[in-house]
Amino acid sequence: MQTEVIDIKTEYDRALEKSAEFLRHGEVVGIPTETVYGLAANTFDENAVKKIFLAKGRPADNPLIVHICDISGLSALVKEIPEKVKIMAKHFWPGPLTMIMKKSERISDTVSGGLDTVAVRMPKSEYARAIIKASGVPLAAPSANLSGSPSPTNAKYVFDDMNGRIPLIIDGGSCEIGVESTVISFAEDPPRLLRPGGVTLEEMTELIGEITVDKAVLDRLQEGAKAASPGMKYKHYAPRAEITLIKSDFENFKRLTESENGVTALCFDGEGERLHCPFVEYGDGNDGYSQSARLFDALRELDEMGAEKVYARCPDTSGMGLAVYNRLIRACGFKIRVL
Repeated sequence: MQTEVIDIKTEYDRALEKSAEFLRHGEVVGIPTETVYGLAANTFDENAVKKIFLAKGRPADNPLIVHICDISGLSALVKEIPEKVKIMAKHFWPGPLTMIMKKSERISDTVSGGLDTVAVRMPKSEYARAIIKASGVPLAAPSANLSGSPSPTNAKYVFDDMNGRIPLIIDGGSCEIGVESTVISFAEDPPRLLRPGGVTLEEMTELIGEITVDKAVLDRLQEGAKAASPGMKYKHYAPRAEITLIKSDFENFKRLTESENGVTALCFDGEGERLHCPFVEYGDGNDGYSQSARLFDALRELDEMGAEKVYARCPDTSGMGLAVYNRLIRACGFKIRVL
């Protein structure tokens, strides 16, 4: 299979026409969103959805997120729309927020990972919504990477992972947010945060009140437990390099990197020049949004430079930093050192 890349910024009409044609005919298309790039297929086409899992090498028990372009598309996907979902949708949609509800009969077990719920979001990206609208169906779409590797935030990285696996990639430029959407379940009360992302826990709590935080946000998914959301597995978002997350101040981090051979540092902006080892920087140490925008690219850059042993600076876990920390602990397989 030859994978074509179309730049939607310069060939808008052709990109929409070609992507819609492939999607309507049961194929998988790499599409841009504001979070990360997605591997999209017709939610209601079982064979098309199975092609997503095949392209990614993704475990079948890992649920997919269904993407819609308009709030009117939600009713066909769920049994009922809780009042708090309506409030959240009015405030945060379109945007980087996925909400889980009891699924309708139209949602297959393949899409839901065998659960009785479905995860839905309306992306902020105008390109993503235009592609959904042109296809005429809601699109099931996980991140457009090989399963377990860092999610792609530009079309080049999608091509690196998916060349020959899917027929088409739509290039919409770099993703604004850089990590996957927030996932919150409304299949229970109070709602439960399953994955932090571009809409923060603090923002949601201010709007709807109490939200519980699933233990798997900050720790391993319990053995034998089913993943209720993408990104809850033990090791995820990982480069080939072995990463250890270091909880310390900068001076102790610097001393650690100097005490061992063969270390590459994953550090904050402006810190690399003060180290005596190879480094990749991943955003402002005081700005979770700049960290999220850089994190996955930085993880791929570690592989490109041949890093084998990486020590990573630990972000703050408030606000957007929680999403960055959640991705890093999975990228390192929960290898954490406190100095």
